[in-house]
Amino acid sequence: MSFATRLLHTGNEIDRTTGASAVPIYQASTFHQEDVDQAQPYEYARSGNPTREALERTIATLEGGTRGFAFASGMAAISTALLLFSAGDHLIATDDIYGGTFRILTTVLNRLGIETTFVDVTDLENIRAAIRPNTKGLLLETPSNPLLQITDLAGAAKLAKEHGLLTIVDNTFQTPYLQRPLDHGIDVVVHSATKFLGGHSDVVAGLAVTKDQALGHRLKQLQNSFGAVLGPQDCFLLQRGIKTLKVRMDASCDGAELVARWLANREEVAKVYYPGLAAHKGHGVHLEQSSRSGAVLSFDLGTEERAKRLMRAVKLPLVAVSLGGVESILSYPATMSHSGMPKEERHKRGISDGLLRLSVGLEDPEDIIADLEQALQNG
Repeated sequence: MSFATRLLHTGNEIDRTTGASAVPIYQASTFHQEDVDQAQPYEYARSGNPTREALERTIATLEGGTRGFAFASGMAAISTALLLFSAGDHLIATDDIYGGTFRILTTVLNRLGIETTFVDVTDLENIRAAIRPNTKGLLLETPSNPLLQITDLAGAAKLAKEHGLLTIVDNTFQTPYLQRPLDHGIDVVVHSATKFLGGHSDVVAGLAVTKDQALGHRLKQLQNSFGAVLGPQDCFLLQRGIKTLKVRMDASCDGAELVARWLANREEVAKVYYPGLAAHKGHGVHLEQSSRSGAVLSFDLGTEERAKRLMRAVKLPLVAVSLGGVESILSYPATMSHSGMPKEERHKRGISDGLLRLSVGLEDPEDIIADLEQALQNG
């Protein structure tokens, strides 16, 4: 089946008890045990809930994995996956990584004895050079947040397997519709499902998927032990949002391509970061592993003053943290997504004070362009 059909026919869309066209919100904290000597499907909602289980089966199916897991936020998903590592382990991570991920790696996991080296993973030789005897994992984003840098997934997975490294990829920007890291040999995929998978800026959620059953069992133990699970109402909203993923992503990708090309021709814009532009570093690699270039782009106006003037002048985009909603969302990484990264670290990675990130929504792209044009002129 095509992806569009699978979105609606994952096998998890109908309630198995009643035949309802949507799995109900099972708002229960505990479940009656018919036989205390025999394991039951559900016992306590942290360990399992029918609404959450349907969502978890759905994301596993869409990512081509065997086990799916739903968490209370994207950071809960990433943090729980990182608990697969132990004290004394060393990790290698994408250089310009999401600020929240940078924060947990550098302020939490380091206190637990897990060290991280950040490298430019667009060059696989940088990964190879960073490997130590105690290196156990490789954490990637492609495209990265916020500079949309591209990593060769198959090449990184092959290198990791040669050295016995566990690979984790944040696939939030692309979703399983545009990119499936597990198909390229990656071990774990994580999502901030708050973004495109939910799609309506009304739910905070995280998802993770494993290909290997044994690894899935380990992650299940961590999910149950750590307890940062997604509640049934949010599971219901997320399951509903996923059903329209393809049509939303297609429209947003169409818009992003037009906006990116328009921005690239504006003299007020110092640089545009978007994998769909032929001049973007990694453009060819991205086309080999993703079906489209995504709905997120970044552009640099050169100075903090110019960036903030544009944010004050735009009328259509929501100026806010987050991305992936039906509305366009304009973000300022320096004080929003990457506020947890010290200024010197941001600048070292090329995340300047003039950088803006735009998640293109479902508005008419010509209206978005017209709004950006008046903001550039009047801001």
